[in-house]
Amino acid sequence: MEQRISLITLGVRDPAAAAAFYDAMGWQRAEIPDGVVAYDLIGATLGLYPLEMLAKDIGVPVDMLGHGAATYGYNVRGRDDVAPVLAAAEAAGGKVLKPAHDVFWGGHVGYFADPEGHIWEVAHNPFSPLSAEGAFRWNGYGDAEAPAG
Repeated sequence: MEQRISLITLGVRDPAAAAAFYDAMGWQRAEIPDGVVAYDLIGATLGLYPLEMLAKDIGVPVDMLGHGAATYGYNVRGRDDVAPVLAAAEAAGGKVLKPAHDVFWGGHVGYFADPEGHIWEVAHNPFSPLSAEGAFRWNGYGDAEAPAG
C-alpha cells in the first residue's frame, strides 16, 4: 500500500447545508453525480456523502458511525492567517471551538467545527513550510521542492 490518503469522506445528515458551509468557505465543487458533493484538494478530495447512504455502503447501522475522535488539519502559510480562517468558518455557519493561540511547540493554532460537527484544526507550523501550491508535509518543503506527483 502506498502511503497516501486519496479521499476523505464525511458522512453528513444534511448534505445541502454541509455543502453550503464549504461553498461559503470559498471551496470549489467538483462536478460529480447527484447525492455526493466533492471538493478537489491538493493531492486528495474531500467528499460529503449522506450519512444514511454511507452506513448502507459500509453495511453498518447509522448510529455506529457517530463522530470519531478525529480532526482535519488545514495548514496556513503564516501565523496571522489562522484567525481569519476561523472567522470565515464562523461566518459560514461553523462554530469556533478554540480561538487562535500559540502552542508549546512554537506553532499557532485554532479549532472549529463545521455545521455537522466535524472538527478542523487551522494551524501555522513554522517548521513545516507549505509548497508553492500549498501542499503540506511534516518536514515542509524547501524553496525549490514541489510536491510529489
